[in-house]
Amino acid sequence: MHSREERQKLAGWVRFLLPSAADLIFLALLLLLSLSGLSSRVLGDGDIGWHIRNGEQMLATHAIPRVDVFSSSMHNQPWYAWEWLYDLAIAGIHGWMGLNGVVVFTAAVIALSLTLTFRMALHRGATLPVDLAMVMLTIGASAIHWLARPHVLSWLLTVVWFCLLDSWEKSIGGARDRSLLWLPVLMVFWVNIHGGFLMGFALLGIYLACEVLHCFVWERKPGAGKRLKWLGGVTGLSLAASLVNPYGYKLHEHVYEYLSNHWLMNHIDEFKSPNFHGVAEQCFLGLLVIVVVTIAFAPERPRLAEAGVILFAVCSGLYASRSLPASAILLMLVGAPMLSEAMAAADKSALLAPGLRRWLVRFDSYGARTRETELRLRGHVWPALAFVLVLSIAASGGEVGSHQVMDAHFDSQKFPVQAVDLIAAIHVNEPIFCPDNWGGYLIYRLYPQTRVVVDDRHDLYGSDFFKEYLKIIRADPSWNDLLQAKGVRVVLAPAQSGLATALDESSDWRPTYQDEVAVVFERSQTNRYGIQ
Repeated sequence: MHSREERQKLAGWVRFLLPSAADLIFLALLLLLSLSGLSSRVLGDGDIGWHIRNGEQMLATHAIPRVDVFSSSMHNQPWYAWEWLYDLAIAGIHGWMGLNGVVVFTAAVIALSLTLTFRMALHRGATLPVDLAMVMLTIGASAIHWLARPHVLSWLLTVVWFCLLDSWEKSIGGARDRSLLWLPVLMVFWVNIHGGFLMGFALLGIYLACEVLHCFVWERKPGAGKRLKWLGGVTGLSLAASLVNPYGYKLHEHVYEYLSNHWLMNHIDEFKSPNFHGVAEQCFLGLLVIVVVTIAFAPERPRLAEAGVILFAVCSGLYASRSLPASAILLMLVGAPMLSEAMAAADKSALLAPGLRRWLVRFDSYGARTRETELRLRGHVWPALAFVLVLSIAASGGEVGSHQVMDAHFDSQKFPVQAVDLIAAIHVNEPIFCPDNWGGYLIYRLYPQTRVVVDDRHDLYGSDFFKEYLKIIRADPSWNDLLQAKGVRVVLAPAQSGLATALDESSDWRPTYQDEVAVVFERSQTNRYGIQ
């Protein structure tokens, strides 16, 4: 027979080694996005190409860029590389492990963000079954932007930022809670990683407005004045921290001008409102419906700050597709605990049938027990081991023994891989015009030998440039004159596109290479790169 102390030690080891639901979520996301066919989805955006090359430029020159070096049309023009810190990190990872490392890093950040969302919802009061159901919807909604880009770090920072604010708002002695001082520290990193730092200020504004209302309009909280001063001070420190970037206050002006440019916002796909025929959009809609129904039938209304966060998440998610992941995360963090509380109070509702009330009571009891078990499993050994394993595979070139288990690459059905192989082989050193969503890929493959005419840094090129760009892409009557005005003699066009057809029919251009994805055209009088 084991003594009581020995049994307690054994139980402690079991709790340490047994994987929790959060561990399994992390493991599933990390392995699926790193080692399965979904890894190509992570490299589904050419944007990462110029991020990597920009980071390499900084590592080589030991300087943060101030002007553009990647395009011919904007060469040496002022450029705000506001994601420079991410570029530096991803270039280092790429130099060490190649695209495998880029995918593993992105997969780990996505997995950590969604797992932390799940765990924080539990700490805020969600039961395990409710939390699992809602995190599945959140994972589905976030899948729309599972891409190797700096915005995934904004998801992680959004979770941490919200939890710090929410924990402070619910605390009794908020004016003495120093945990909020982490916000200015986080902002120093956030403002240099991604433009999503504005999300942090939006959340700060919501909580600050709520404290003002509690202080001057509605029933005062204990120490309301001190709480308002403390939060106001932290907001001021966070604003000051956002100025700690290579461009100072000019970055804020630039971001404002970019986001207030209605033409760009109406023509950039990810800034358009979501199309709810897609799976990710439907998952977000499911979260929205759950939260709305919960508020309608819950015995208690959400706190003012919670209501503000819900309203902000709904508006931002419905306004732009790129906001769906962060909005879904916020809806889950607020909605999962609310739904669990509503189900716990269902036995007192006269609107529900007795049988349904009894079932909800049993379900809530089960959910509460599993929640306590989940929260006691704190070892997280298996996620750590899995991350080390995947990282070591990436560092070894994706091989385990003689087997290739990881081979991150750009999808040749989506990007002009074979056409760019040709361009690289024959050393085209003139600017190449291509669709903006291919520009980053060409920068990755061809810089510094070849520059692009355009890529997807829309804030750099501006609306006037993209108005002309669309005329070319759509093969409007002036397309050839616009290409000539830009000095373009080589065009890489999508196969079967209107531009490819117009180029093929024009006597000024001739195709030099074609496959199922892309066609390379050269001005007829140039005759430098044609293959006979």
